[in-house]
Amino acid sequence: MGLLQDKVGLITGAGNAAGIGFAAARQMCAAGARMVLTDIAVNMPAAQERVAELQKLGADALALELDVTDLAQARSAVDATVAHYGRFDALFNNAGYAGGIGPFEEITDTQFNMSWQVNVMGIVNLCRAALPVMQAAGGGSIINNSSLAGIGVIANMSGYNASKFAVVGLTETLAAEFGKDNIRVNAVCPGMVWTDMGRSEVESLRQPGQSMDEAKAALAAEVSLQQRWAQPGEIGDAVVYLASDLSGYVSGVALPVAGGLAPGL
Repeated sequence: MGLLQDKVGLITGAGNAAGIGFAAARQMCAAGARMVLTDIAVNMPAAQERVAELQKLGADALALELDVTDLAQARSAVDATVAHYGRFDALFNNAGYAGGIGPFEEITDTQFNMSWQVNVMGIVNLCRAALPVMQAAGGGSIINNSSLAGIGVIANMSGYNASKFAVVGLTETLAAEFGKDNIRVNAVCPGMVWTDMGRSEVESLRQPGQSMDEAKAALAAEVSLQQRWAQPGEIGDAVVYLASDLSGYVSGVALPVAGGLAPGL
């Protein structure tokens, strides 16, 4: 029996083959969960491919279209999950926007607004949809994808930092508010993870004249554990733990998964 045997989970932003969302879906399926993978319309062919990959491994998975900035779509996705599987145990709010990186005076209103709408209001919308269902079921687990940038200040990332600090604050508040309903709310705070988003962050932060490989290596040198970037599956392992009964007394935690890297703390 796996840690998540017979549980049902939903992950947002799960269509990217190299992303944290799909890695977490794969890890959760391996632990016995049945999974709903969601993504925006343009990424649905990729999400369907990810589901097919999981099904080839013997997993029970479903793909649904979901724009997290739309509350009605969030509610529809949760309702469809319950209608298809008969229950809903774990939500991983993974969808994110990596904008708002660079010198403060160069970050546009659009980048600030997109950071807020996707990274914060996307989680608000999914929680609004999921919490009543979990309350009626007698409990559940919500895991929000924040960032190490949500618990420690990193220069030249003001738009991104602000949204990720908000995710941690929202996580802690919901944990305090819904613990009485046996609903646990936690956040994972990845450090440097080698995904498409990680590559974009390296591009944004690299110094003039510095190659991508040099910038990637320079950032990895700051990680105390093995001086390397994390792989998406290592974040997925933390998500499995927070979704499982092993973390049954863990709530309101912002868990760094960053190899000991703690900038700004």
